Parts: sequence; C-alpha cells; structure tokens
Amino acid sequence: MTGRAVTRRAVAPVRGLAPLVALLLLAGALTGCTAPAAGGETTSATSCGPVTAALPDTDVTPLDPAPTPALPVAVASADGVATTVTDATRILPVNLYGSIAEIVFSLGLGGNVVGRDTSTTFPAAARLPVVTPAGHDLSAEAVLALAPTVVLADDSIGPPETLRQLRAAGIPVVLVAAEQTLDAVPAHVRAIAAALGVGEAGERLVARVQGEIAAARDGVPDDAPPRVAFLYLRGTAGVYLIGGRGAGSDAMIEAAGGVDAGTAIGLAKFRPLTSEGLINAAPDVILVMSGGLASVGGVDGLLTLPGVAQTPAGAARRIVDMDDGVLLTFGTRSGRVVRALADALHCQGRS
Repeated sequence: MTGRAVTRRAVAPVRGLAPLVALLLLAGALTGCTAPAAGGETTSATSCGPVTAALPDTDVTPLDPAPTPALPVAVASADGVATTVTDATRILPVNLYGSIAEIVFSLGLGGNVVGRDTSTTFPAAARLPVVTPAGHDLSAEAVLALAPTVVLADDSIGPPETLRQLRAAGIPVVLVAAEQTLDAVPAHVRAIAAALGVGEAGERLVARVQGEIAAARDGVPDDAPPRVAFLYLRGTAGVYLIGGRGAGSDAMIEAAGGVDAGTAIGLAKFRPLTSEGLINAAPDVILVMSGGLASVGGVDGLLTLPGVAQTPAGAARRIVDMDDGVLLTFGTRSGRVVRALADALHCQGRS
C-alpha cells in the first residue's frame, strides 16, 4: 500500500491476532443498535449512521447441569508434552483472547476458575485476580500464588520460560491450538473439555455453539453485502492498522454478511493504514473496536484520520463499533456476536 501512512509506531511482525490482543488492556440477539461508545450522534437501527453492535447480555451461558470431571486424564498438549491432569478444582485458563476462559465457564466449570487474563472481561469472571499484568505476559509469581491444579493456555501467551517454570513446579500445563477462527471453535471446546475430563459436556457445548453460529449466519439479511473495512486503532500508542485475509476480522465480517474490504484489495493479516489504501478499499462501513474508537476521540476523531472522510463509509458516517472483549474472541458467544454484528452492518434490529 502506498500513500500517507498513519501508523506512527513500528508494529512487530506477529502471527494472527496476537498483536491486537497484546495491546488490549481494556477490556441472545441484538435488540437494536445503540449510540457509539465514544462520540457521534445517537441513531436508530434504520438510520444507518454510527452504531454500536451490542449484546443484550455479555455474560457466558454455562451448561446445565454442570458436568463432573472424570479424572485423571492423559492428554497431549499442543506443544507435544504428554500431560496428566488429576485435579480440576483450581483451573487457570489464560490466553490473549479470553476464549479459553469463556469455554471453561461455558462448560459449567466457572466455579473452579481461580484467575484470569486481561482479555477475559465477561461479568462472571470480572472479579477474578489477573495473572497477566502486562497484558499478555504471565506473572509466574501471580500464578503460583493461586495454586492452580491445571493451567490451560495456548502459544499466544507466555513467555515460554514461565510455562516451563510452572511445569517444573508440578503444575499440569495443557496448551491448545491458537487458531482464532469460527471454524476452530469446536476443536478448542473439545480439547479443553478433554483436558478437564468432561468430554461429553464438550460435545453438548459444541452442538450448542455450532447451532448458534449457524442460526446467526442463516439470519443474515439478504440485502447487498456491505463492503467493510476493519481498522485497529490505538490512538494513544500511535497504532493504526487495517485488517485483511486471515486477520480474524475478515471471518467475522464475512459471517455477518459483509465483504472484507482489506481482503478485496489483496491485504493479508494486518497492515499499516494509509490514506491511499483506505480510499482504494472504498468501504461502505468502517468497523472498529469500541476502545479503539474512544482512543481516537470517537467518530469525529476517526473522521480526521487521513483517507477516512474520503471513503463512502466516512462520507455517510457509517461507523460500527463493538466491544473489545467480544468482537474477536472466537469463543462460545460467537453466534451472538455474529448476529449482533450482522444487525449493525445491515442497519437492522431484531426482536
């Protein structure tokens, strides 16, 4: 991409969504579109101005009845280490996205969870102690102080030395695959359920989640798919990126009945935002995280970034924001997230 870049700080090469969630220190069905989280006018679901895609209930829904772990179980950690889990009374689920904790709570084992990562922000977990004070690095001291009987993680979190230290202390550490896509959610559920000795409950949860995602996709309006550009914004850090194929945002946009504008112009993963590139992408809608929108001063601040006002989305003030803790988590609430996003992108409310 050429043109005036608005990235003012170097972004280290990373895999998938890791750079995004590493920076995130913020944390049913959609009943309608609400005013944007930071600035901009209030709009109804049909006025197609700035809107916030919101879940009416942001908490997870645990299985009922909750399962009883059948332990011990021997599992193969994703890093190749054979691991035996003998006790699931003190579970520590951590990664950059909050998805592992979301799955554990949804399995009905939230009462056994003793700590959380920075990205785990849903209400049922909000009061747990945080073991990633730097946003994405585990504090060995904080983890050991909680005396977990099993740690569930993936390679999006570290450092590796800390995970080795935990294993050396006799704590079983089970890593699962780090792919964050809608298609990967069932495999993540099954791997976590197996590690906790609740395989049958895992299948029940997979069936529920797949059904919710399928229903959300089936309910996408049949109107012309909007062209949507996902912008990752951290104005306080001078970081401005646009998503493309494989960024994760593309999967959510496509599931919600949109066309990913970054992918359409040949971008992959995340790339520095430039005025020329954004204008060439010609999005009908700009999608952002709510915290990112706030960091640039709301909708009015976003429109001052080079190229934004010159897009169809900018001209029409078609900005959609969604909470940082749900948009790219790819956990058990994914069906609800797709439905809420679809309603916002297509300017519809549902009863």
